[in-house]
Amino acid sequence: MARIIVVGNEKGGSGKSTTCMHVATALARMGHKVGALDLDLRQRSFARYAENRQAYLASIGLDLPSPDYRDLPPVDSATLGPGENEQDQRLTQAIAAMHDEKDFIVIDCPGSHTRLSQYAHTLADTLITPMNDSFVDFDLLAKLDPTTGKILGPSIYAEMVWSARQVRSHAGMAPIDWIVLRNRLGNQQMRNKRKVGDALEELAKRIGFRVIAGFSERVIFRELFPRGLTLLDLREAGPEMMSLSNVAARQELRDLMAALKLPIPSGGF
Repeated sequence: MARIIVVGNEKGGSGKSTTCMHVATALARMGHKVGALDLDLRQRSFARYAENRQAYLASIGLDLPSPDYRDLPPVDSATLGPGENEQDQRLTQAIAAMHDEKDFIVIDCPGSHTRLSQYAHTLADTLITPMNDSFVDFDLLAKLDPTTGKILGPSIYAEMVWSARQVRSHAGMAPIDWIVLRNRLGNQQMRNKRKVGDALEELAKRIGFRVIAGFSERVIFRELFPRGLTLLDLREAGPEMMSLSNVAARQELRDLMAALKLPIPSGGF
């Protein structure tokens, strides 16, 4: 049965879709069958990334391991029973169609609070929360005293994850492995970076998540998106892509995949 990986954060611009595409493609390159769903029905960044990949590879006659992206199926509201929600049923049916044939299903959530996102979090075996390395993004996880920097309590997104954990617990499901991914980390040990890191480590002990390093701010991601390529496709993208900076970014992805500690044998991609 597929392990469900949900990538969520109620703030846009944190790198959710980039994270989804790279994690899904890395798993596909490791030989796994990977399904993909995008719950941002308006912006569809993950969907566009996957569609760009399919179109580009077809145009150059290249076959590379890729996630199997699918749209949510339509549901006839007349078929819903009392208390059933149309959006819940769309996601349930999409997962059911892939659950027995895939090893992993990677789900991208919108940068806002929606019914679909809330439901997806209750289904997550692994939850990845990308965040920019700043207190602007940290505010979604916890409230801070502006003078002392002391954590006052969980904020809106952390409370939603807590609710999802409660739903899973009452249903007898395994706990969520929650991972906070620090994106756009600076190369220098700046004071703000240390303060964010210290606050995350303290909060992690209080509400139960793991903190791992994500991606640095790099132009390469904007260059890869139109062709649907990832850092693992640099050789296929052309020799001009094999710069030292891009190779370093690829190593960040390798480190990220190892840090996720997904239940898979170790191996390359």
